[in-house]
This record gives sequence, C-alpha cells and structure tokens, in this order.
Amino acid sequence: MSVIEKLGLAALHRLDPETAHGLSIKALKLGLGAAPGPVTSPRLHTQLAGLDLPNPVGLAAGYDKNAEVLGPLSRAGFGFVEVGAATPRPQQGNPKPRLFRLTEHHAAINRFGFNNEGMEPIERRLSQRPRDAVIGLNLGANKDSSDRPADFATVLSHCGPHLDFATVNVSSPNTEKLRDLQGKAALSALLTGVLAARDGLSRHIPVFLKIAPDLTEDEIRDVAEVALETGIDAIIATNTTLSRDDVHERHRDVAGGLSGKPLFERATRVLARLSMATEGRVPLIGVGGISSADEAYAKIRAGASAVQLYTALVYHGLSLVQEIAQGLDQRLQRDGFANVSEAVGTGRDEWLT
Repeated sequence: MSVIEKLGLAALHRLDPETAHGLSIKALKLGLGAAPGPVTSPRLHTQLAGLDLPNPVGLAAGYDKNAEVLGPLSRAGFGFVEVGAATPRPQQGNPKPRLFRLTEHHAAINRFGFNNEGMEPIERRLSQRPRDAVIGLNLGANKDSSDRPADFATVLSHCGPHLDFATVNVSSPNTEKLRDLQGKAALSALLTGVLAARDGLSRHIPVFLKIAPDLTEDEIRDVAEVALETGIDAIIATNTTLSRDDVHERHRDVAGGLSGKPLFERATRVLARLSMATEGRVPLIGVGGISSADEAYAKIRAGASAVQLYTALVYHGLSLVQEIAQGLDQRLQRDGFANVSEAVGTGRDEWLT
C-alpha cells in the first residue's frame, strides 16, 4: 500500500461509512486508485463456468451498486467484477444509518436493503462497459414486489445482453423473507425461471447462485441438489452472516449482515461442505473474510475455483487486489501447481471437521 493510499484510507475512515463509500466511488471516477491493469500469469489464468479469467480474484457485489465505475474497476487488477444488486425499479433501501465499520475486527455490518437506481440506468451504463473485462451483475428483487422470482428474471432479460455472467442473490439478510427463497422447492422454481430468461437472450451467459453462510447441513445438501438438477453454472459461497459469534458484545445488537474477517471460518466451512455435497460437479466461488493471499489460497484449497472480496478493501485499499493475485501465483508455484484448477479442493478435508 502506497503512502497516498494510506492517507486516503485514513481520511475516509474519519467519515461516516456510507459517506466514505460514496466518496470512494467519486475518487475512482476521477482516476484515483490503484490501476495496475490485468494481473495474470500462466498459473493464475483460469476458466470458470466457461469464462476466461486472467486471475481468480474477483470483486464481490455491493461495492459498485449502480455500475458507475466499471472502467476503473476493470483496471484494478481483478480477474472479474460483479456489480449490483440491481432491482427492476429503483429503491431507497433501508433507513440510515445502515453501514457500520467494526475496525477492531476488520469487518462491517450493513443493512442497505438493495438500495439502487434500478435496472434502467444500470443497463445504460453496462452498455458502455469495457469490453476487455469480465463483468457480471447481481440480480435482486424489489422489497415491495408481488412476484420476487419474476423480478430476477426481469432484470436478467433487461441487462443480460451486456453481461458476462449474472448472479441470483437470494441470500441478502436485509430484505424481509428473501432468504426464504433458498428453500428447496422455492429455489428450484426461481432458478428454473431465471434460466429460462437466460435462454431467451441472444448470447448464452452463465448464471450463478449466491447463498448464505447460515445454512444447516440439510439446507446445504438441498442447495447442492437444486444446483445439480437445474444446471446452474456456479455457486457463490457465501453472502454476509447474521451470526455475531466472533465479534465484541457491543456489536451484537446491530441489525444487518456481517462481513469481513469474522466471517472467514464460517464461510469457508460452508464452502467445503458444499464442495463435498456437489461432488465437484458445480464450480464454486469462495467469498467471506478474504484479506490476504493465504486466505484466498485457503478458499481455493477448500473447493473454490475462484474467490471474491470486498470488505477487506475498506481496510487495505485497492492495491490489495494485486497483492493477493501475485501472492496466489507464488503459493501455486511453491506447492507445485501448474494452475489454479490443480489446487482446487486439495485442502477441503481440513474444513470438514
């Protein structure tokens, strides 16, 4: 991390978290921030659900909610970028304050509630996207929708022509009853509708499913069965957690989803169990608590074909992306792996105990 980046982060941390978030987007629009361009090597270059990735380190959804800084993010060293979530109609989200830093834990709690400008302006920005990047959209449903499953398909049909992948997000804890769609019957029906919308696009794109880290063993098996039955292209494990097991007591009553370092172990165990349940037949993307190359590598060895991060950038800046990608390359070389795929799942059993 450069001195300038350290000073910038220190200044942002003196502000309200949501204000700081908005200013970081404005800074990227002005050309400020790390921009190493593609970070890749023969070892890092990988395939994920048919996507050609320069490296397996992606940006998780939630940072660029309205697809405002696609260009700068595509030059920040990520192998792929996910923006959104987008809903059919604009919505304000939940009342403020709704974003909280847990600095001592390198974590955050958010209860945004799918605040976004709606699919129309997001689609316009996606139509002007960089063509040399891998960009996906997180699909959401309006809080007051009478047919939430249809909302996911609507956003995909509208924005799909400009995407490389789309993610069905049924795991945000901040929209009432949204997680109910993770039940086996509801999830199967939802994914069937979304995949039908995908098949109506002029170009085939992979569709991913993002799940919560708070699922039981039976629920993990149900997700695996639905994924295999519907032919979903990949699963993102995981979203934020409602658990407060690993944070100080003063944070226990803050409503919202917890992300960052305290989520790492919980999310990685779900990832490993999902890898076992799917028998390696569905690619997995590991998310939750990654802030170093070691943690990204642990996700890969637990069963992930790629990883995503977001909260760690709040504490380490965009230069972390390049550091993690280069660190992964070194670890793959150290352990004798010719590429990412050779390392996937090689340490899974460590997370199943």
